Amino acid sequence: MKKILTFSFLLVFSAGLNAQTTKEKNLNEQAHQLVSQMTLEEKASLCSGRDPWSTKPIERLGIPWIWMSDGPHGLRRAPSTDKWGYGDQLPATCFPTASALAATWDTDLIHEVGQALGKEAQAQNINILLGPGANIKRSVLGGRNFEYFSEDPILSGEMAAAYIDGVQSQGVGTCLKHYVANNVETNRMYVNSDVDRRTLHEIYLHSFEIPIKKSRPWSVMACYNRVQGEYGTQNHHLLDEVLNNQWNYEGLVISDWEAVVDRIEALKAGMHLQMPGHQGRYNDSLIVAAVQNGQLEEATLDHIVEDLLKTILKAKSLEKDAEMPADENHQFARKAASQGITLLKNNDKVLPIKEEKYTKVAIIGEFAENPRFQGNGSSEVKPTRVDNALEIIREEYGDNFKVSYAQGYKLSDDNDLSMVAEAQEAAAEADIALVFAGLPSHYESEGIDRKHIHMPQAHEKLISSVGEVQENTVVVLTNGSAVAMPWIDQVKGVVESWLVGQAGAGGVADVLFGRVNPSGKLSETFPMHLEDTPAYLNFPGEQGEVLYGERLFVGYRYYDARNIEPLFPFGYGLSYTDFQYSNLQVSDPTITDQDQPTVKVDITNTGDVKGREVVQLYVSDQKSRLQRPEKELKEFAKVALQPGETKTVSFILDSRDFSFFDPKREMWIAQSGKFDIQVGSSSRDIHQSRTIQLNSTQQVPLAFDEYTFFIDYWENDQTREYIKELMPNWLEANTPEGKSLDEATIDAFISHQPIIKFPYFTGGEITRQQVKELVKKCRGLTYQP
Repeated sequence: MKKILTFSFLLVFSAGLNAQTTKEKNLNEQAHQLVSQMTLEEKASLCSGRDPWSTKPIERLGIPWIWMSDGPHGLRRAPSTDKWGYGDQLPATCFPTASALAATWDTDLIHEVGQALGKEAQAQNINILLGPGANIKRSVLGGRNFEYFSEDPILSGEMAAAYIDGVQSQGVGTCLKHYVANNVETNRMYVNSDVDRRTLHEIYLHSFEIPIKKSRPWSVMACYNRVQGEYGTQNHHLLDEVLNNQWNYEGLVISDWEAVVDRIEALKAGMHLQMPGHQGRYNDSLIVAAVQNGQLEEATLDHIVEDLLKTILKAKSLEKDAEMPADENHQFARKAASQGITLLKNNDKVLPIKEEKYTKVAIIGEFAENPRFQGNGSSEVKPTRVDNALEIIREEYGDNFKVSYAQGYKLSDDNDLSMVAEAQEAAAEADIALVFAGLPSHYESEGIDRKHIHMPQAHEKLISSVGEVQENTVVVLTNGSAVAMPWIDQVKGVVESWLVGQAGAGGVADVLFGRVNPSGKLSETFPMHLEDTPAYLNFPGEQGEVLYGERLFVGYRYYDARNIEPLFPFGYGLSYTDFQYSNLQVSDPTITDQDQPTVKVDITNTGDVKGREVVQLYVSDQKSRLQRPEKELKEFAKVALQPGETKTVSFILDSRDFSFFDPKREMWIAQSGKFDIQVGSSSRDIHQSRTIQLNSTQQVPLAFDEYTFFIDYWENDQTREYIKELMPNWLEANTPEGKSLDEATIDAFISHQPIIKFPYFTGGEITRQQVKELVKKCRGLTYQP
């Protein structure tokens, strides 16, 4: 019976897939036909928006328009497409921001969040949701960090992929943003991200590559900033070479709002749609003129327009009637928030709050009554409702505890300490004090970066003062990114709640009182001091330039390389139970780059309550030709376990998990050598490790040029023969009597010189022209790394 059901399912799935493919093929053919019927002016007009949120219709040909809306953690749907929707947007569910969602490390949950967002988008007639954001958290000071997932490209990329799959499963497109290296808000309209090619590929592009290849977002948003000197909206390397050619992307590229600098160059580079619409009419005329004067080939414009039509027609074909599931999504938002809440400190098991331990609970801090649940800027959602922790605790947990409240500080005044004494009194009279503190809304926002990582003086003073009078003090943090904790030794517990969305207060309460066992893990490193951070000397940049001087060593990679102890490491998070790792196995101790080894490890819940553990797999290259981080995250999985239960977690690795990007050869290389497979509960807590041998079968170009050292030519069996032919007399003069030229003894100072200098060293025996011919002769040669 099981086989019959499986076969039936495959038939239905196959039929559905074939129907979908046929539908898309028909839409693509329709798009192609429409292009052939359009005038030049109509083609140009489609390349810019009608207004802030929609594309232009062409009524003569029956071409419809589609509606876009800001995201990513909820819809900011304007009342009409010609209005901006700041303050007058339609109500929608405000889910936890990306920083909170990433802390779940749960791709299944993120997929569900995406589905919920897609359903709301259908209910509000939105065709494309502008999200998710996959930029890397390069610095803790980044003002928009709350809107991004992680400092690590694997975690960020997988979270983004799950989000995209979820939204697009509902017939709504996504717009993956902000492509790429958009890691600073200061001067973002002009700033140049001066990032080397290797770092760009291994860190910043990789965070986009994963969701683009895995989930195929309908659109990608080109960034405001310049990258390697060229604006993101007209960057041929990023848009044409990488996105289209290397990654085979077939969707749209949409400008960030007001990001276009040169419309014609942007079209040539592969940017389809300029947004918003008010500048488009002028630029449309530039497009027409560029085609007419030969500056732009009409075939290039036709390709751009056909891509636009494919997406527009697809979006309209997937529209459906839907109701706004406000109540259902509010409850789900509470669940999502609870899964990302991260327990950072729990001395003496001060949490969870249970009747047998506590009778009187003091709630302290205005955030408990007036929560900050999202960030500032274009992502602001008008929530369908907002819960607050004080009310939730009193209503749902108050029957079992005597709950008191003290405001503690004023969100309107960072330095007002007048309420601290009252808070101390409330704390002293209770059995446990919960201090809700963090970053007010003006600390983190799109358009600005933070200047430091401290919370307001009033918050920090409140925490230390309460800690003085109440030994059972727990701090509940509200913030979108890492903060300093100078008071950490004065409290027993710290709960990182992030920006948890409109229902997050319930999720926080559920964790505090033990209804939910915390399972969040940090998706970014929390530093002891700002001076410890990787980009400290190069953020936010100066005179329009940001030097990515830390290169590959972003986040935990830097702390590992410098042997700096962070406040809390990447991947860290406590639970109300304990987990044991055992029996790590790798399917084969010796592999090639063509193999896909399986890694298995057993995880056991050794505690008394059910819990969920995030299993993290890191790969460490013992010796590499190029500098590499000490270890890098490659896989992760979240597993649920009952008390005493053991589960085996499996991962499958491939060659990219062992590779580095070689910028000289413009390719990923899996170099032969020994690699450590490490499994742990954080980047600093590795429980099991196994070493394997990788034997590469890759054929890698030598990439020798006139500046390659003589020693490299000499030590390669193929190029040594060329050298012997070109400078036999000079070699003979450096060869011991009776020995062959292969045994020539070249002084190290000379051998480590570029080959272009050897016309001088050999007295002209090899000429500069012969050096150029040698380089050309070597171009087809390869080696196994």
